[in-house]
Amino acid sequence: MEKYNVTAIGNAIVDVLAKCDDEFLGKKGITKGAMNLVDEKRSNDLLNSIDQPQIISGGSAANTAVGLSMLGSKTNFIGKVKDDELGNLFINDIRNAGVSFKTNPTSSGPNTASSIIFTTPDAERSMNTYLGACVDLGPEDIDIDSIKNSEISYLEGYLFDPPKAKEAFYKVAEIAKSNKKLVALTLSDSFCVERHRNDFMSFIKENVDILFCNEDEAKSLFECNTDEAKRHFEELKLEVAITLGSKGSTILRNGRWYNIEPKVLGKVEDTNGAGDLFASGYLHGRTSGKPPELCGEYASIVSGEIISHIGARPQKDLKKLIVT
Repeated sequence: MEKYNVTAIGNAIVDVLAKCDDEFLGKKGITKGAMNLVDEKRSNDLLNSIDQPQIISGGSAANTAVGLSMLGSKTNFIGKVKDDELGNLFINDIRNAGVSFKTNPTSSGPNTASSIIFTTPDAERSMNTYLGACVDLGPEDIDIDSIKNSEISYLEGYLFDPPKAKEAFYKVAEIAKSNKKLVALTLSDSFCVERHRNDFMSFIKENVDILFCNEDEAKSLFECNTDEAKRHFEELKLEVAITLGSKGSTILRNGRWYNIEPKVLGKVEDTNGAGDLFASGYLHGRTSGKPPELCGEYASIVSGEIISHIGARPQKDLKKLIVT
């Protein structure tokens, strides 16, 4: 049976990347800087308005899985696609990136999910997401052997919305815990936290070993300021990685906080995927037995690379960027 450093579970989404200006966003009625949920008709309309888009497999946890693979970690991804053109593109692309993908595509129901991401000259990203098939992920899609044989199972908070996916989260946690493996969760979005605050807190207290969030998500989770949120994390005895934007990040492990400086590798072109690749760097360090400071440094370097260009797929050799 194949063993993995990390199995990531999340939304399987095909990313469609395009540049635009503020005028275009206004004409199309797109809220700048937001994640806008759209239906299939709206998604097709936006697709038809783009010349020469860049199309890659995406979704938050999938981005993390690809980053981990590029760093040299053995990685697996669980997510739901349909047996259609975009679904086959997703499967081929993520496998070509070195990530194992064994989830059976569905032959009926909604089409494969897509996210049309417009980036303006100020590097702000405006996402237009058709969730499609990915929200149908359920406990029946969780490969038990993959979870048993993964050091860490990494869960994407965006997937906490659909009831079946929530059941899948609990199934993953149960399998991981019974096999003495670790469970990591990323909160994904402060609005997601607001919608599911009580459920998130219950799941975190019962099941989570490593938590990833940004400053806004941390404050939203506890409905307080950053310093108070940090004290709450200490009380929960969690391992936590909080990203702080241009201020870097802060890591809590074994009751001690470690402040990590940001790594700027050039002009900020696009913040899409920064948190996803931060998790890649941290989890790669974690499964390699590195100390908290070095895990944080890996995370900072890898996220610094991703914001230096358009798209959430690294363009440089990540192995050469990190200090081993």
